[in-house]
Amino acid sequence: MAVGGAGLAPAQNCPVCGGPTRVQKTQRRHGKTLAHGSFVARETVYACGAGCRHPSGVRVTQRAQSLTEQLVPGRSVGYDVLVFVGTERYLAHRQRDEIRTRLWAEYGIALSSGEVSRLAVLFCEYLEALHKAHTGALGQALRADGGYPLHVDATGEDGRGTLFVAFAGWRRWVLGAWKLPTERGDALLPCLREVVGQFGAPCAVMRDLGRAVTGAVEALVEEEELTIPVLGCHQHFLKDIGKDLLEPSHAGLRGAFRRLKVRPGLRALARDLGRRLGGAVEQARQDLSGWLGEGSPHQRLPAGPAGLAAVRALAQWVLDYPAAATGADFPFDRPYLDFYTRATLALRAVEGFLGTAPAQPAVRKALQRLHRILAPVGADVPLAPLARRLTERAALFDELREALRLVPPTAEARQAGKTHRHEDPAPEELQDIRKAVEDLAQSLQSRHLACVKGSDARKAIELVLRHLDTHGPSLWGHAIDLPAAQGGGTRRVERTNNVLESFFRGVKHDERRRSGRKVLTQDFEHLPPGAVLARNLRHEDYVAIVCGCLAELPRAFAALDAKALRERQAGTSPVPLRRNPPVQIASASLPRVDKRLVRGEPMRQRILAAAKC
Repeated sequence: MAVGGAGLAPAQNCPVCGGPTRVQKTQRRHGKTLAHGSFVARETVYACGAGCRHPSGVRVTQRAQSLTEQLVPGRSVGYDVLVFVGTERYLAHRQRDEIRTRLWAEYGIALSSGEVSRLAVLFCEYLEALHKAHTGALGQALRADGGYPLHVDATGEDGRGTLFVAFAGWRRWVLGAWKLPTERGDALLPCLREVVGQFGAPCAVMRDLGRAVTGAVEALVEEEELTIPVLGCHQHFLKDIGKDLLEPSHAGLRGAFRRLKVRPGLRALARDLGRRLGGAVEQARQDLSGWLGEGSPHQRLPAGPAGLAAVRALAQWVLDYPAAATGADFPFDRPYLDFYTRATLALRAVEGFLGTAPAQPAVRKALQRLHRILAPVGADVPLAPLARRLTERAALFDELREALRLVPPTAEARQAGKTHRHEDPAPEELQDIRKAVEDLAQSLQSRHLACVKGSDARKAIELVLRHLDTHGPSLWGHAIDLPAAQGGGTRRVERTNNVLESFFRGVKHDERRRSGRKVLTQDFEHLPPGAVLARNLRHEDYVAIVCGCLAELPRAFAALDAKALRERQAGTSPVPLRRNPPVQIASASLPRVDKRLVRGEPMRQRILAAAKC
């Protein structure tokens, strides 16, 4: 599409002196916008005839406004194409080729894969600049709510690509996101200062119990002289206790099962019996179902294929130990304890069936093979003590879990795919929870005195009490008094950081769906922090403040460039489009940016020269 110069020329008057202008040059510009497709425009640039200059010293010129408002400076693509690529990448989570295909099919615009990648990164930079330009209005909205509880946490993959996020709990807005070399207090503190400087002090802080974030938050509160509750996540509190309490015994069970190779043996038996049944497997299943449905269960296995299917089902029942889990992961679920429990039950059942062994040799031999696989579970000395210790400690852990009312989801919730309960208890219930925890602590003190010195039960109780003494004060204070200007009353802060944990799960799920990769190490290393800010565009209240509506986002980006141009002409220092991150300390041993230096040939040559090789 070719566009002539008519209508593109500005009024021929100097905006500074009002005098006439003259043509400085005529140029052809290639452009790609969703509104016009691909086009070539002839642009006439005018300069002041009197030679006026802006305060910065740049000569006063006038360009075609219809082009400058639509095309990204220094590029041939329009702002609407930039927004299209960014939203498709970070909101729809499409791959580069999918984005290219849509652009060509719907708008006749051809872009290379590399250009799509560059535009996606540029979109994040514009979005960060837009976010920063509206921090005043965003902060005003947060203050109108009576403040905001600040949720902070970091995530990554395989210890790389650490992404630190500050989150407004009530509004569900991302207030800031940073890529950090490592999760250290001296790296987190500048980020927290930036949030407070832009949006004002929060009314509360919700954090996990890690040393880095705890120290950074405490330093911030001391620096700013804040009198706000700093809350510890109940879920993290419980998980930390559970890991310290249960991990040694659970790891011992895991190691013993791997050494005994029980699971590979069960799998091999189930596969072999399935192959032996062959085409008769369906009829065998029906016969087995009929045997299982008999009113009075007895200790003799059925004969024939149904007997083989019964032995196979016993092995499969043990292998299906993950079905006992609630989906909350360790330490809330103890999979190897479930494995041990099923294996020992199945072993006793097999021994019972062997007491009245079936007459058919094939079924009897299959049952004897299953017994040989399971027999080490009952004979291996470490297993029983480990399981007993883990069971006793798990009971103590579940007591605390019940007191905190972070109970596992119901079977119906698990079937519906809801493995996490996001609670918002009323103030009265929070008081009940606090009293239950305090009562449990008193009970543990009494039990501790009654336990034999040096016993495992005493050590377990001491561990729980130490955690309660260390983190107990941060577990309470979730009721926030609202200012009278906001109508008074109270509002509650969530007692877990699940809202941010769920946010991270969503980010990773979407990245996996886009990339098709389970392990996101490389993706997170290259994911710009602005990609997390893009999720704010799903909130209408946020969008209304920064640009009005999503359709106006290209115009908002163009306004950023126009403002920066005016500031450059005036000789002032404009806000850079690329946000300057807080100064970060290089605490990682070999961050990605350093690899470019140490892997380069100049570095190798320097070493060889110094070594005189």
